[in-house]
Amino acid sequence: MSTDAFTSDALTIPRRRQRSFLRELEHPSHVFANIGPNWFASVMGTGIVANALVLLPFDWPAARDIAIAPWALAVVMLVAISAATVVHWARHTDRARGHLANAAMAPFYGCPPMALLTVGAGTMLVAPPLIGAHAAVVVDSTLWGLGTGLGLLVAILVPATMIRRGDLDPRHAFATWLLPVVPPSVSASTGAALIAHLPSHGAQQAMLFGCYAMFGVSVFLAALMIALLWFRMIFVDAGPARMVPTLWIVLGVLGQSVTAAGLLGPHAGELVRAPYGEALEAFGVVYGLPVWGFALAWIAIAGLITVRTMRHGLPFSLTWWSFTFPVGTVVTGTSVLANETGATSFAWLALGIFGLLLLAWATAFVNTLRIAWTGAAFLPAPAQD
Repeated sequence: MSTDAFTSDALTIPRRRQRSFLRELEHPSHVFANIGPNWFASVMGTGIVANALVLLPFDWPAARDIAIAPWALAVVMLVAISAATVVHWARHTDRARGHLANAAMAPFYGCPPMALLTVGAGTMLVAPPLIGAHAAVVVDSTLWGLGTGLGLLVAILVPATMIRRGDLDPRHAFATWLLPVVPPSVSASTGAALIAHLPSHGAQQAMLFGCYAMFGVSVFLAALMIALLWFRMIFVDAGPARMVPTLWIVLGVLGQSVTAAGLLGPHAGELVRAPYGEALEAFGVVYGLPVWGFALAWIAIAGLITVRTMRHGLPFSLTWWSFTFPVGTVVTGTSVLANETGATSFAWLALGIFGLLLLAWATAFVNTLRIAWTGAAFLPAPAQD
C-alpha cells in the first residue's frame, strides 16, 4: 500500500522537481492540487498547545493570556486550511475523491473533526476575555457539533470502507489507521465543558451519557487498531522511516481517553444517581492511572524507535506533526490526574511533558513554514509501495 500520497519527504525531493513546481505557480490553483486532510494535523498540533497550557495544574494567571497566541494561530490555520480544502475540492475534484478511495489517505479524514474540536475547546478555555463568555460558548458549541457529527461519520465510514475493500494486509498496518477512530474520544473530553451550559437536567444527562458512549466507541475501536499495529511492529517492522513519527499517534487515544474520563467524572457525580455517579467519578482515576502508565510505556517504545531511526536518517515531512497533538493529550491527561488525585508528582510530570510538546511543536511549525515557502510542501510525492 502506498503511503507517499500523504508523507511527502519534502527535504529529499529533487531540486529539479522543486524548480518545476515553482514555475507552475503562475497558475495559482496548482498550489491546491495536493492539499489533503493531513494538513489539519497542524491545526490540532497548534491548538493543543493552548489547551494543554491552560489545563496545567498550576495557579498561573498569565497562562491563559499566553495561551491566546497559539489559540489565535490555530484559528487562522483552521480557516486557511479549510478554505484551501474547499478550493481543492472545487478545482481538483477527481484528486479529492481519490483521497477518499485511497486506503493510505482516507484515515486522515479523522483530522478535520479533531481540528474543529480542538479549536472549539480552546475558544472556551482562553477566548472569553476577548469575545465574551456567551460568544465563547456559542462558538465552542458550534464547532463541537460540527466536529462531533463529522467525527462519528468518519469513525464509522472509514473502518467500514477498509473492511469492505478486502485487499488490506495486516502486515502493512500503520498507526495512521487510528486517526478515524480517535475523534469520538476528543468529542467526549471537549464536550465535558459544555454540559454545565445546557438548559435542563435532562439535556445535561443526555450530553453526559452521549460523551461516555463516544468514549467507548473510540477506546474499543482504537484497541483493535493498536493490536494490529503491535502485530506489524513485532512480526514485520516499524515501517519506513517517514512513517516512524506516526507511531506517536497511539498516544492520542490514550491521553484523550484519560482526559475524557477525568473531566466527565465530576459531572457524573452530580447528574447520575448513586451509586453509579460516584462510580463513574471514581472511574476517572481507576481507568486513568493504568492507561496513563501504558502511555508512558508507549512514549518510551516510540521514543527508542524514533531515536534509532534518526541515526539512520529521518527527513522532515508532515508526519512530524504526529509528535504534537498526541503528546499534548498526554499533558492534558496528566493534568487531569493531578487535579483528581491531588498528587503534585503528576503536576510536575505534566509540566515536563508540556516542555517536550513545545519543542515538538516549534520543530514541526518552523519546518512546515520552510517547506511551504520553497513550495516543496505542495509537491506530490513519487509513487512507491
